Amino acid sequence: MAIALLAGAAGCSVGPRYSRPPAPTPAPDAWKTQPPWEQAAPKDAIPKGAWWRVYNDPALNAYEQQLVQANQSLLAARDRLEQARSLARVATADFFPQLAADPSAYRERGSGNRPLNGEQPTIINGVVQPVPPYTENVLTIPFNINYEADVFGRVRRNVEAANAALQSTAADLENAQLVLTAELAADYFSLRELDAEYQVVQESVGYQHKGLDLVNQRHSGGIASGLEVAQQATVLDSSIAQLSLVQQSREQYEHAIAVLLGQSASNFSVPLSPLTATPPPIPLGVPSDVLERRPDIAGAERQMAYENAEVGLARTAFYPHIQISNSGGGWQSTTITNLLNAPSLFWSIGADALQPILEGGRNRANFAAAQSAYGQSVANYRQTVLTAFQQVEDGISNLATLSQALTTQGAAVEDARRALAIANNRYIGGVTNYLDVITAQTTLLSNQRLHTQLLGQQMVSSVYLVKALGGSWEASKINHEIVHPQAGQILQQ
Repeated sequence: MAIALLAGAAGCSVGPRYSRPPAPTPAPDAWKTQPPWEQAAPKDAIPKGAWWRVYNDPALNAYEQQLVQANQSLLAARDRLEQARSLARVATADFFPQLAADPSAYRERGSGNRPLNGEQPTIINGVVQPVPPYTENVLTIPFNINYEADVFGRVRRNVEAANAALQSTAADLENAQLVLTAELAADYFSLRELDAEYQVVQESVGYQHKGLDLVNQRHSGGIASGLEVAQQATVLDSSIAQLSLVQQSREQYEHAIAVLLGQSASNFSVPLSPLTATPPPIPLGVPSDVLERRPDIAGAERQMAYENAEVGLARTAFYPHIQISNSGGGWQSTTITNLLNAPSLFWSIGADALQPILEGGRNRANFAAAQSAYGQSVANYRQTVLTAFQQVEDGISNLATLSQALTTQGAAVEDARRALAIANNRYIGGVTNYLDVITAQTTLLSNQRLHTQLLGQQMVSSVYLVKALGGSWEASKINHEIVHPQAGQILQQ
């Protein structure tokens, strides 16, 4: 029966057919900036479903797994997807007839003084007889059937819009997971960089302590002045203060990671482990791949499909709305024994076609609004594509620049070490004053910290490049998110 109803509903579907608009500009054949590594082999591709494994960091892998399972924003996004699935199923319900029953049973007494409503009174021997009261049971099982003949595609457009919204929500879920996992990886590597920076400052504090001991000894022997002691103590105190600031920054990242993992910041800690990793080669592919790998682009494209279906839905308002229904039907009797007998059956059935004629411009305005919403979605889609290309180019450029800067900064650290050793030797030999040593100490510390910060920036930039490329996601992952009317729905509430 359901299949026959669906077949009978097949008619013309008014409104524009959907086709994905082209990107704002043709996708280039290759990225503008050359990456600072050799292209990865196919075996080095980003792991499917867990892009963070490309960094080969067990601790990061464990944290990411916790995030996927416990992050509250991600759980909310999953519930939104379940909501979208249910709403799509709601839309398919209009393909089927709607049946409702309203059984009732009551006993009533008619008044003996009730009006006769035009009936002639009973007269016996010239005497008008009083109207007798009556008492009776009324048992009724009425039912109503309504069915919309989807001649002009209103129901089909509504289901099309619901499925597009479902797929857009699925893409939003994937994008939320990509954003959150990338944020966790960036925070994790920033924290590890601060661990390394803390170690650098701590080592600096160590040799500055030794320097202060040396100057104190020379001061006790009358070789060094009190000014030199004060200068070295100042440098040492400044470095100790820097340790506190680094620790404060680390705690902020630790708290952020706790929230991402769905845990209380008060009960969460990350063990110290200085950053020593370098970014792995990241398979870039070609720019056109980004159109199929970014969930935000897929979500924007599905939003266009939704708005296109809404244009068709607004268009159906100009055509008749054909409804098949019974105005009354069921069984009615005064006794339960013959309630379901054939004589107790009553029914009526008919159809009506509601054709809008004068609506004060409402339908025309709704149609124009739907067209404008579709135009907005096209512009938003194209802007999302342009932003994606920009983010990838920024990521490659950042990594290329940071790679060069790290090489140069590594050389600067070695130069600063040699300068400090020379300054110490010259001071001990009495060739120069202690100010040269202090300057060399400060220079070495600042260069070591900058080198560590550049390494952290390089790791974070590589994370954001993977995010800009879409991680390991592919647009085909949302194709299965579609709801079709099922024959079994005809018997469901």
